[in-house]
Amino acid sequence: MQKGIVTIRGFLIHLTHYDPVWCRYKSRERPFDLDMALEIIDTLAEMEFNLLIIDCADGVKYRLHPELSRNYTVPASCLRKLSKYARQRYIDVVPKLNFSKSRYHRHNDWFRPYSYLPDSDKYWRIAFEIIDELISVCQPRRYFHIGMDEDHERSHTQYIEAILRLRQGLKQRGLRTIIWNDSSHGGRALIHARKSIAAERVIYKDIIHIVWNYKSVRPDIIHRLVNEGFQVWVAPGADIKQVIRWKQAMLKYGSNGLIMTTWQPCRRSNRARMLKLIRTVGSVYK
Repeated sequence: MQKGIVTIRGFLIHLTHYDPVWCRYKSRERPFDLDMALEIIDTLAEMEFNLLIIDCADGVKYRLHPELSRNYTVPASCLRKLSKYARQRYIDVVPKLNFSKSRYHRHNDWFRPYSYLPDSDKYWRIAFEIIDELISVCQPRRYFHIGMDEDHERSHTQYIEAILRLRQGLKQRGLRTIIWNDSSHGGRALIHARKSIAAERVIYKDIIHIVWNYKSVRPDIIHRLVNEGFQVWVAPGADIKQVIRWKQAMLKYGSNGLIMTTWQPCRRSNRARMLKLIRTVGSVYK
């Protein structure tokens, strides 16, 4: 890792997503727009991005588990084409699933009916069947993102055990684990921050933490995680001033990755907004 340089410049794209706002529109959600996604990749390449995180959830049809298909699910061939095109533009592909459990945030609802299972052997067997299908389709070289933000349902011990179970399976498959790190948040989100901090003390150092905060900058979080031996990336949001402040903090303390998040469906109605964001805010990522 080169200190003082942003070597990971990433973008998070959604086949679909689960959160309280997005879930309001699930019944009328449409499939993601593949042509627009390919145009996003062209724009990312133009702006010298080198990483594409694909939020898959139930947006793609799984061969072994077609019961997860919804009204907006696309064939695996669409995801295969998207991943292949990104690799052709020299952009690393990172599949993403979220295994966080929360009846409010609902990040794991894509996994229903299995989302309601405890962290049992059955739960993890099915989870890794889906992970294996995504690995086969996306052909990631280095990473897999497992989410794990805003987890309400698990105790600290259960949360840590879930991360370790996923990390072990991904390591066996030759991939490094990426997680969201909630420790820059307070107030009602303090429960999530404390869970992240508890996990930091015992999980393996090869797990990559993405610190996210769209309203304030916390250099101390980066400093702590780097000192603990973790590789740290930052998701700073869409405000260019916020991005600049986070970039200054991360470069000062030895972080090397910036991840752009938009939390918008990949469809034509959002085209102008998303491409403008990549070109304007993305200029800071270089």
